[in-house]
Amino acid sequence: MLIRPNEHVPIARLLTFLEYGERMACDCAKAQAALAPERSMQKFLKSQARQEAMHALVFQGAIAWLAPRHIGDAPWLPALEEYRTLLNEALTRRDLLETFLAEQVVLEGLGEAILARIEEGLVKRHAPFGRLRLMLLHQEVAHHWFGRRMLERAMADGQVDAANLRRRVVDYLALTDQMVLTLSDLFESIAEDPTVWASDVRRFLPDWLFAGEPESNQPSALCWKVSEIADS
Repeated sequence: MLIRPNEHVPIARLLTFLEYGERMACDCAKAQAALAPERSMQKFLKSQARQEAMHALVFQGAIAWLAPRHIGDAPWLPALEEYRTLLNEALTRRDLLETFLAEQVVLEGLGEAILARIEEGLVKRHAPFGRLRLMLLHQEVAHHWFGRRMLERAMADGQVDAANLRRRVVDYLALTDQMVLTLSDLFESIAEDPTVWASDVRRFLPDWLFAGEPESNQPSALCWKVSEIADS
């Protein structure tokens, strides 16, 4: 595999972020299944929880192989832990729609963007286990689109409107921006363009979360921040 020795630690750190995110998603999906009012929703969420647990184990194994001395070395976790706190507060309030927004839509969208960008890099490096990597990515896509469908159905039924969801998502997006700015350094260290990835993150989110913002094909403020970091 054409992963250079100096790339092992930054790739392992990217995977550490994903492992923590998968464990958080697993816990959330279990709690959501207990709150879900429909059997079909419960079934999907229980399946998601099992898949997220499996993803975490896969990432844990990859981290141990790449950089065993750096297991748990994740300096950006405070933002992720704060995200977990907000998500748990929504679960405590039994606000299922907000949890779909925070976990399946935003967090899974972030994970999908990271996995897609890592996958491109691993393909260039002729990494093994291509089918397994694609299976993980496809499952993340399914989780993300489930959340989007649930929220769009709720909007169509009049349970919530897009303006309300935009107000709720502000704090979650602020925390993901903190994560992105840190992860961009790791992408830069493995010769992957962080500005492209920063732009990817927003494209994985639904348009109705950004009403009134510039067209999606314009560089976001976050993208410009990442560009400044990469050039410094």
